[in-house]
Amino acid sequence: MGLLLKAGINIDLIRSSLIAFCSIGSLFFLINIFPITRKILPNYSLQLGGLIGNTSFLGIPIAIALLPTSTINFTIGFDIGTTLFAWIFGPIFLQKEKSQSSKLNLKKLVLSLFNSPASKGTLGALFVYSISLDNYLGEILWIPARIVIFLAIIVVGTRLGIITKNKNNLFNLSSKIKNSIILKLLIFPLLIFMTTFIFKFEKTEVLSLVLQAGTPSAISTILMAEAYKINQDIAAKTLFITTLCSIITVPLITILIQIYN
Repeated sequence: MGLLLKAGINIDLIRSSLIAFCSIGSLFFLINIFPITRKILPNYSLQLGGLIGNTSFLGIPIAIALLPTSTINFTIGFDIGTTLFAWIFGPIFLQKEKSQSSKLNLKKLVLSLFNSPASKGTLGALFVYSISLDNYLGEILWIPARIVIFLAIIVVGTRLGIITKNKNNLFNLSSKIKNSIILKLLIFPLLIFMTTFIFKFEKTEVLSLVLQAGTPSAISTILMAEAYKINQDIAAKTLFITTLCSIITVPLITILIQIYN
């Protein structure tokens, strides 16, 4: 919420949130409606790993380090859209897959919407705006927000350490896991780049959104997999390998976009 108050809620934040949410939602729909894509990514854990990025713990720190502060709204907006989709639909999809049910529970959907971290932060920010304390609280919360961002990087490293200690054969990847990794690090960032090209975003705006799209799989994907006791090994491998590969892909994306523009 501190970052949101500092950046301010404006049209840039709303646009990037919608781009993230709608892009992820559209790809989920397309993957599951066509038999050929469903065969390539046959379960929701693979799909979540391939589309839900670590925008909070890695994407925002990277953007703050590499990009001007004027693009923070785009970065936070993309994170909000991604986090909303992940925590609204992720638990529902995994529970549905575990129970082999074809029904969508609307009550659980509404509860997931309001329990999402992004929803809580956004509602909190809107409340602060409504009582005209956004500037005051924004300055106060900006310092702890930056501390949390730096601590987030430590959390990522700690989580990866736990994965490497507890999981065997992390580099023994099936073709389906490889497909999820390719989707996360190459196809999804390319889709976002094409979207920004269509809507004529500026160079730094394009870079902020594509970098967010190119972040490795989110820690939330393995937390949800462990919570519902389904496909934990898939989630762990996808998270670990995408994070490892992003050491190369994130700088490469940055260089390619700068060259293109």
